[in-house]
Order: sequence, then C-alpha cells, then structure tokens
Amino acid sequence: MLINHDTRCALDAVVDLVNTMPEGAAPDGLPDVAALGDFVTRHAISDVGALGKRDLAAVHATRARFVEVFAATDTPTAAALLNAMVAAAGTTPQLTDHDGYDWHVHYFAPGASIADHLAADGGMALAFLLVAGERERLRRCEAPDCQRAFVDLSRNRSRRYCDSRTCGNRLHVAAYRARRREAGV
Repeated sequence: MLINHDTRCALDAVVDLVNTMPEGAAPDGLPDVAALGDFVTRHAISDVGALGKRDLAAVHATRARFVEVFAATDTPTAAALLNAMVAAAGTTPQLTDHDGYDWHVHYFAPGASIADHLAADGGMALAFLLVAGERERLRRCEAPDCQRAFVDLSRNRSRRYCDSRTCGNRLHVAAYRARRREAGV
C-alpha cells in the first residue's frame, strides 16, 4: 500500500494521540497543556498558535472520537464516525508548500484549532485507508497486557504487535521459555 508522506505523518499523529488515552491503570498521556505542546512539537504540526486548557479539552474529545474509529467493528460505522469528525472540523482542502516540504494538501482550515487540525488531517488519513478497503489495518496490539493502537502498514497485513522489539519479542521469549520448560530443559 502506497501512502504519501503527509498521510503517514497524520496516521502517526492519530496513533500517538489514541495511545495517550488513559486505560486501566495507565495514566493520561496528555494530562496538561505542556504535554499537548510536546505532542505538537513531536509531530511537527504546523500552523498551531498558543495552546490553552480549552485546546486540551478539545483534543481530548477528538482523541475519544479517534478511539471510537479504531474500535469500530465494520467499515460503515468507521465511515460514519469519520464523516462526522471531518465535517465538524470544517475540513477545507488546500495545497501548500511550507517548511521545506514539497506541495501537499492540508485539510484543516487556516487558523483552525489544534483539535480541528488533528480531526481534519487525521480523519482524512484514516478515510483514505477506508476508501482503499484497508480498515483492517487499524489494529490494537495483540499482547495481552498492551492494547496500544497501530496502523499495520506491512505488505501482507501481518503485523500483530505495536512494537516487535518490545511486545512481540517479550511474547516470543515467553513462548520459547514455556516450550523449554515443557521439554524439561
């Protein structure tokens, strides 16, 4: 599956945002405005003004909608969620070439809030996956103690873990040790 640079960056931001959601004993990964600022910097999100508590609350609401998209059990449900999200964000596609990047499309309106920016660009990136018939690429880690979101961009859609070096390796090592115990080694 070919995904352009901007779509990949938007997907990465969506996944990172979804994975900040507090679950079980895990704390909120975006607890304050400073953490939101770090998120914006880490993802090099352009055209973002000063951030405040209102922005944080709006991003939390956007995050909850993205979590619903990842949890959707079928494409029509995911499509309805994405349609509502990008419409509410005032999606306004426009060509731009800024910060040394070639021409690309921004879907957020000029001056949009960070929440609308994320909803528009992230929502459209996820919409491209749905249009391509690739909704099953939106996944949760199969490690029993993880459940982090990720987008499986492997050729054959075979990725099972959010990170093969941590979750995948940990489970493979545990399975190996269990086999050795059973063999009496």
